[in-house]
Amino acid sequence: MPPTDPGPDPDAAPERVRELATWRIARLHRRSHARLTAGFAEHGLTGRQYRLLAALVEAGAASQVELGERTGLDRSDVAGGVDALVARGEATRSPDPADRRRNVVTPTSAGASALIALDAVVASVQDDVLAPLSAGERAVFERLLDRLLEGVPRDPRDSRD
Repeated sequence: MPPTDPGPDPDAAPERVRELATWRIARLHRRSHARLTAGFAEHGLTGRQYRLLAALVEAGAASQVELGERTGLDRSDVAGGVDALVARGEATRSPDPADRRRNVVTPTSAGASALIALDAVVASVQDDVLAPLSAGERAVFERLLDRLLEGVPRDPRDSRD
């Protein structure tokens, strides 16, 4: 059986493009995102579900609207993510006693355990992606990332951030 064609090289680009810092940031994002996605998939979850679990465990029970605000996810992504977490027993959804029109989502102990496993995935990917840097270089890199994120305003046309 012949080997499968891996397709075009996603890093291939003309030199003037390869030299752009934004191009290199995007390449690093693709590589780290692929590792995170694969690691989360090994646990049967997605990055969005990780964000939802983290928000629930960090700040406690919340309505789906509040979860959307805490995580930056839109309503349909929150609903789908919560459905998956409830189906897996990692969260519960029940009517809010103060407002029966609203549901409250609460993390379960299984959800807290799943979050610990997913945090290990994130730590492993962080270590893998940042492995070429010394501890001092990592600290500088993280400070520079923070400066860039603070200095470059969000594009109002892009709801993802």
